[in-house]
Amino acid sequence: MAFVRHLLLALQFFTRVPVTGRLADWVGYSPAMLRASAAHFPAVGWLVGAVAGAVYALVVLGFPPGPFTLLAAAVASTVASVLLTGGFHEDGLADLADGLGGSGDRQRALEIMKDSRLGAFGAMALVLALLAKLALLAALGAQGLAAALSALLGAHALSRGLPLLLVRGLDHVGDSGSSKSKPLADQISGGALAAALAWCLPPLALAAWSQGLDFALVASAASALGLAVIGRLLARRLQGYTGDGLGAAQQVCEIAFYAGALLALGPWLR
Repeated sequence: MAFVRHLLLALQFFTRVPVTGRLADWVGYSPAMLRASAAHFPAVGWLVGAVAGAVYALVVLGFPPGPFTLLAAAVASTVASVLLTGGFHEDGLADLADGLGGSGDRQRALEIMKDSRLGAFGAMALVLALLAKLALLAALGAQGLAAALSALLGAHALSRGLPLLLVRGLDHVGDSGSSKSKPLADQISGGALAAALAWCLPPLALAAWSQGLDFALVASAASALGLAVIGRLLARRLQGYTGDGLGAAQQVCEIAFYAGALLALGPWLR
């Protein structure tokens, strides 16, 4: 029952799936439960990736073949994922871009990130991130429907597991009173981290079976590289992480996974 409660809490935290009423009362909430639910964050990625993949496949199989069908599928799947998650991570990316782009001063950057208004740097980051997703997903679809579906499932799972390494390795520097990510900062156990990474293995194994081992390995390595870049940026500019930083890390890891998957299918690694 504890496993189910923690899984449902992760679902409630990261998606718009209605965990409300008597079910929400049964699940409950405490900072300790949120820390335990971190072990299941990549499982939420299974759901998001599956829904996005199903929408992608419906468009590809239901629309007549044409030069814009794959782009339409990429748009539809991205819209589905944003609706399912409420743009939770995209919001973090925009806030981090506004903060780091708006000021070189650490404290001022943290203050800007608390502002709910969207600034120029946040808007540019969102537009570029969405364009990158659409272009890469359409290009993956051109390599075959299975390639795009494998990338979607693997990216959404792994990109929700890897940022937990930042929680483990950096200090929390956000507003302790209002930050949703603060309970994670108090302690994330090695067991929870191992469980989260274990959730990532089945989608990666499926990708390796479908597209080849190099597909899964290169895509995962690219995602890990994206995490290293955003982690270094957070450590250098903020001396720690915030909830917005974790959201941005998820977006970077997801996009990097798509890029790595496409690279693995290209001529350089064949």
